[in-house]
Amino acid sequence: MSKIKKNIFVENAPIVDISSEGKSVAKIDGMVIFVDGGVPGDIADVMITRKKNNYAEGHVVTIKKPSENRVVPVCQHFGHCGGCKWQNLDYQTQLSFKHKTVADALTRIGKLDIARLEPIFGNKEAYYYRNKLEFSFSDKKWLTNEQVKSGEQIDNRNGLGFHIPKMFDKILDIKTCYLQEEPSNAIRNGIRDFANAHNLSFFGVREKTGLLRTLMIRTSSNGEIMVVIQFFENQPENITLLLDYLKDNFPQITSLQYTINQKGNDTLQDLDIITYYGRDHIFEEMEGLKFKISARSFYQTNSPQAYELYKITRDFCGLTGNEVVYDLYTGTGTIANFVSGQAKKVIGVEYVEDAVKDARVNSSFNGIDNTLFFAGDMKDILNEQFIAEHGKPDVVITDPPRAGMHEDVVRVLLKAAPEKIVYVSCNPATQARDLAMMTDLYEIRRILPVDMFPQTAHVENVVLLVKK
Repeated sequence: MSKIKKNIFVENAPIVDISSEGKSVAKIDGMVIFVDGGVPGDIADVMITRKKNNYAEGHVVTIKKPSENRVVPVCQHFGHCGGCKWQNLDYQTQLSFKHKTVADALTRIGKLDIARLEPIFGNKEAYYYRNKLEFSFSDKKWLTNEQVKSGEQIDNRNGLGFHIPKMFDKILDIKTCYLQEEPSNAIRNGIRDFANAHNLSFFGVREKTGLLRTLMIRTSSNGEIMVVIQFFENQPENITLLLDYLKDNFPQITSLQYTINQKGNDTLQDLDIITYYGRDHIFEEMEGLKFKISARSFYQTNSPQAYELYKITRDFCGLTGNEVVYDLYTGTGTIANFVSGQAKKVIGVEYVEDAVKDARVNSSFNGIDNTLFFAGDMKDILNEQFIAEHGKPDVVITDPPRAGMHEDVVRVLLKAAPEKIVYVSCNPATQARDLAMMTDLYEIRRILPVDMFPQTAHVENVVLLVKK
């Protein structure tokens, strides 16, 4: 173990596993090394860049013997961009490791029985599956090692793309992204080229200067497109110039919106968003239901797989039409409205007020009259008085953020003691923690991982709890 030190070169390191965060894992002299650029089964030369007491970090320098599971990445930005880190791993092996991530979290963190763990539900498409992407502008785009070594004089440092991992002020200029269908790339590249041609300034995050700050593109399965641009400086003429360009050159845009954001962060929730052209929303459709999505709305970013996820959730609920259902962390009420036809009443609770407004509109628009939605912090709203007022739940669906459920929420659920709890999670680790608090009262009947994000380590997991 003493042989492993920082800034040393390790030859012929066997890559044996993948961590829950998506990095490959090598083991040398009894020490775990988290490695960028490796695939399980590789034999590689590794440079150690960081050393801790019980682990080290590094990156692959040379692949000596490639793994049978290694494939050629499709994206020219692979290795620099912070997304799609598993492009060099074939998809079936990705699914295998995601399944293992769920199993490890439930057994290691939750000490749970996984006898009911089912095979992972894979995504039909390995690429072009996202309905939402967010890009950042920068007046100092990231230069690759190749660009730096070339000695080429790069006068224009404007970039529009994704953040380099762990570098808040470094943006990788993206030419083609394989995550979102066209015209996503055409819109983004068109904006960059038009801005450069007309000397529109890109945001300088350190100096706090520049016009163009962020770009969000949302699409729906029925072909609708939303574009939202955040401007930092308020330059009315230039803002109109760019927005007119988009309106005239991309007539397929359904909703063109913008905002002025001079805060210290890029969040939209507290900003005034102005609709420049079209509607202030787009619609997604699912089983004949229409869902309104606004600029601030949360909606699952993989529409086709979200439909599969919701069908699995509904199946786990086993509704007969007589149940009172609580849908916690309901977002725009997608799951609540989706299951409403098989329930007596559905109560949705969500932190984001605008999302709740959309949820109510979604119910009204679809002629659904057995849903109620409430906005506020879950741990404050969901209490004994709330349950007494709206009825004891027979089934609870909970789909919390990555941090999982607050302990107070878990305690209220245990006191309410619904017959079933269907826990949908984007973080098996916090899900395992929460489930462990409920095992005295509930038993696990089904566990089904769902892959929403191919080429990444992320995995959703659905668990059915039934009262003992």
